[in-house]
Amino acid sequence: VQLQASGGGLVQAGDSLRLSCATSGLTFNSRHMGWFRQAPGKEREFVAGLRWNGGNTYYADSVKGRFTISRDIAKKVVFLQMNSLRSEDTAVYYCAAALGLIASTVSDPGRYAHWGQGTQVTVSS
Repeated sequence: VQLQASGGGLVQAGDSLRLSCATSGLTFNSRHMGWFRQAPGKEREFVAGLRWNGGNTYYADSVKGRFTISRDIAKKVVFLQMNSLRSEDTAVYYCAAALGLIASTVSDPGRYAHWGQGTQVTVSS
């Protein structure tokens, strides 16, 4: 299983970025995909999650209305569209994959077995 995150960069506050997570080796029955982030000196935190079959989405309160998680089923890619970026969104962003989650566990990083390498997002104010 491989997850390859890309699309990070340096932007100004208010700008947008779209992160991509290319997957290989995954099966998608009962699969959830998630985006997490980790800022320096802070714990890894949940950003957004998606149930592959059905497309149910979940968001951290801090990004609701600004970020959108989606997937391309044919290409097996997960996206995170980030709009109205703020300086507090600065972090390394990771995509992750899990099996058999329920809604209450989507935000728990310990439930995700597979992780990508991370992509840096820096938002200057």
